[in-house]
Amino acid sequence: MSSKEIKDIKNLILDAKKEARKSNEKDIKPAFTGPISWPVDCTVGPGLEGAIACESAIGYVNGAQGELIYRGYDVFDLCAYSTFEEVSYLLLYGNLPTKSELNKFKKDLLASRSIPQTIRLMMGFPVKDINTMAALRIGTNFMRHERTFIDRAEYCPDIETTISSDEDSIPMETYPTGEKHAIYEFKNKIIKKPKEVDENLHGPMAEKAYIDLIAGVSSVVGAVSRFRADSFPVNPDPELSHAGNLIYMITGRKPDPVEERIMDIVLILHADHGMNASTFATMVVASTLSDIYFAVGSGIAALNGPLHGGANEQVLNTLNEIGSSSNVDSWYQNAREKKMKIVGFGHRVYKAYDPRARVLGPLAEYLIKSRGDRDAKNLFAIARKLEKKVISTLGKDKGVFPNVDFYSGLVYSALGISKALFTPIFAASRVSGWTARVREYHARNRIFRPRAVYSGEFDRKYIPIERR
Repeated sequence: MSSKEIKDIKNLILDAKKEARKSNEKDIKPAFTGPISWPVDCTVGPGLEGAIACESAIGYVNGAQGELIYRGYDVFDLCAYSTFEEVSYLLLYGNLPTKSELNKFKKDLLASRSIPQTIRLMMGFPVKDINTMAALRIGTNFMRHERTFIDRAEYCPDIETTISSDEDSIPMETYPTGEKHAIYEFKNKIIKKPKEVDENLHGPMAEKAYIDLIAGVSSVVGAVSRFRADSFPVNPDPELSHAGNLIYMITGRKPDPVEERIMDIVLILHADHGMNASTFATMVVASTLSDIYFAVGSGIAALNGPLHGGANEQVLNTLNEIGSSSNVDSWYQNAREKKMKIVGFGHRVYKAYDPRARVLGPLAEYLIKSRGDRDAKNLFAIARKLEKKVISTLGKDKGVFPNVDFYSGLVYSALGISKALFTPIFAASRVSGWTARVREYHARNRIFRPRAVYSGEFDRKYIPIERR
């Protein structure tokens, strides 16, 4: 990649940062920050909306200002100057790595990227005929078998240190009092390595497991892509970055430096995003002291739901349905009359322009103008006109702006990636956030145990079946 291209991409991101700051008309101070003194009072809506589940120093979303923070760093700055490997290290360990720390981390990722046994096992499944997220979940489970001793016949939990009921549950008639420690405490580690197993295998919550998953999930995504194309998986290239290898393992071709850098930025943007559904699902499973592989499998399952992942596929369908930028006005008017949801706009958290979309829009334009075909350029023109239309009607009054999904699909398509791989790539990035939050939470682990308000009857009398 030429120095000019490096500068162009960096400047696109820094310009997006300036635009974001210029658009912030009000100086709204961050909310829900600082140390917590348990128990806390909060307003809770259905689906645990607004509930405070834990403290975290990993990431913060300021939806009113359109800001996304990783460990105190603005995501715009990380996209402009950093790499996915560096950001993954930051999320896991709390600080940007030194040169030696980053080199070691890259070597560990490189070693973990090769998962031959997992790939062989996946060959026995009809990967081509199943949902790509289901295939990703299966591959993650096979990684668990390849990398850890948890599935070995010799292994079983230490029964003396386990309990037979929910840890730290409290009677329904009492309120939480904010104990700093669980009522039931484990005196010893439950996970103990059997003497008989291969010394290269590690525990399912070991430090190595986090790195294995960050590297290995991308390898599984690549294998799924190749199987679906009736092709053999390609081995990772040690000369390529994590982002470069992801493109290479998915498409079978080595990306040019511009494509590699843009994928790197896309992965950074998706790495973490607060206590979203897949992150919470991952943490709930991990809080039971189940292993990180099953926990990440839960995150993948949550991301598979259409309310969480997959919207960028629908954006492309919408743009293709519109067909031409000259059709945007009539299509949008018809959509408004029918009260249709405009996919790729609005967000549960953001009431300002999603900072991730601010970066992805210019990146899509840069990539498509330099490498896109006529169809890609036509879809981008439709997207830009639709964005202006939505913002002019819904932006200022209702806070509806493009979200991360509006432009990400255009970027992936320009990189030669099929729609079926869009959500698995999301998982390949978000696994760094999932593992970082589990690692942080386990330092003061409490099993998640929310309540449901009982709305049923009392004192019903049993009636024998003959009299019903």
